[in-house]
Amino acid sequence: MSTETPNILYTSPTDPLAATLVAELSREYDERYGLNDGIPSSSELSRYPARRFQPIDGGTFLLLVENGSAVAGGAFMRADDAGAVEIKRVWTHSAHRRRGLARQVMAELEAEAARRGIHSIVLTTGARQPEAVALYLTLGYEPQFDLDADRESIGYLEFRKRLDMVNEENGPT
Repeated sequence: MSTETPNILYTSPTDPLAATLVAELSREYDERYGLNDGIPSSSELSRYPARRFQPIDGGTFLLLVENGSAVAGGAFMRADDAGAVEIKRVWTHSAHRRRGLARQVMAELEAEAARRGIHSIVLTTGARQPEAVALYLTLGYEPQFDLDADRESIGYLEFRKRLDMVNEENGPT
């Protein structure tokens, strides 16, 4: 496991550097969630065109790159709510977990949203991703569901966070 600080690369989901992460995320979706009405859960990854995660459409896609390889990444796209973005595709390569990289991805996505004048972030995760739920709660995201409810019966677990102020030292609050 490396102790090097990864470089942040703003790019596209179609960047060859992203291929390993996207492939691993696809496998994990299928392993955790299986088929949904006969369709692999990984089909979620092609639900939105790559353009939605590009600045021209109000989105962004970033990778954390270390020794020439992507070790983590994430994206956001314009949300239905005006002045909001939806975070998608936050992922850490399995060989690089437990290093705080997802937290770093989230911090950079929040900072980029704040730089663009975004005031609110929404995101969803699945009931079978407890590590994602824990991360979002520790980062101050407010669950839009009852934390005590059976998460499998809820489906997508929605979280929201306001980005009302940006402190140069500490990032979004």
